[in-house]
Amino acid sequence: MIKQYKVGGHAYQVIFAEGGINNDKLLESSNPFETEVDDSELLFRMVVDDKFRPETTGKEIGQFDSGGNNNGVYIREDGSYEIRISDYFKRQCCLLDASHDFANVRIALNGDFYMRQFGINNALMMTMAFAAADKDTLLIHASVVRENGVGYPFLGVSGTGKSTHTSNWLKYIPDTDLMNDDNPIIRVVDGTPTVFGSPWSGKTPCYRNVQAPIGAITQLKQAPYNKIRRETVIEAFASILPSCSIMKWDKRIYSGICDTVTKVIETVPAYLLENLPDEEAVRLSFSTIRRDIQLS
Repeated sequence: MIKQYKVGGHAYQVIFAEGGINNDKLLESSNPFETEVDDSELLFRMVVDDKFRPETTGKEIGQFDSGGNNNGVYIREDGSYEIRISDYFKRQCCLLDASHDFANVRIALNGDFYMRQFGINNALMMTMAFAAADKDTLLIHASVVRENGVGYPFLGVSGTGKSTHTSNWLKYIPDTDLMNDDNPIIRVVDGTPTVFGSPWSGKTPCYRNVQAPIGAITQLKQAPYNKIRRETVIEAFASILPSCSIMKWDKRIYSGICDTVTKVIETVPAYLLENLPDEEAVRLSFSTIRRDIQLS
C-alpha cells in the first residue's frame, strides 16, 4: 500500500510493506492531506516494515524531546541516523532509520494499535522537521488561531495555557477558527511567513489542511496579571527557536532552522504575554497585536 500526502506545501510518501499488520488506519489524521504527486515532488519517502532492522547501530549523540518523551538518537559514520521512539509510558514503539538528509526513511513499529499510531506519527513529525529544515520550514510546538484570514501562533512550554488561550480567542473574538493545537508548520513562502495546519495536533483532534499568513507570534507565560509587550529581535529569536523541532548536533538542520527563524522575525512581530486564563488576556493580546499591525 502506497499513500501520498502534502503538508505545509511539502509532499511525502508512505509505503506499507505487503503482508504486515500496518496500514493507513494508523494515519487517519492525515486523511485531509492525502493527494497525488509525482516522485520528483517528494520531500521524503518512508517505508513501514516491522521486519526491518538496520545493519549497524551508530554512536548515541543525544536525546530528542518529542512532547515530553525522549527518543535516543544514533549517528553512523556515513551520516545516517537511527532514532528509537518511545511513547509516554517509556515503551519503544518505533525504530526509525534515516539517510543523512532524511529523504529516505525506514521504520519498524512495535506494540498495539495505539503504540504503532503514536510511533508512526512521531516518526513522520520528526522526518518532516528534519527533511525540510533547510527549506524555509519549521515544525513548531504551538497552538494557532486564524482571525479574518490571518494566523496567530501562540508558543510556550507544555502547561503554560496555549490551548486555553486559543480556545478563549474562539470564544470571545468573532471570525476566529483553530488551525492546529500542537504542531503547525511555519514556512516562508515567496518571502511571506505562512502557517499551515498539520496531521499532528496533540490531544486536540484538529487536522486541517489550511494555511494563512502570520500576523504575529506570541510567547505565553503564566502570571497573576495580564501584561503584553513586543519583544526585541533577539528576544523573539530566543522565544521561537526552542519551540522548533531541532537537532543542534546536525549542522544542516540547525543552520537551516536558525536561518528560517531569522527570516520569520524580520517581518513578523513577536510578543511576550504574561497572562491569566481569562477573557481580559484575550482582549489585551488581540487589541495590541491588531493595533500594531495596523500601524506598521
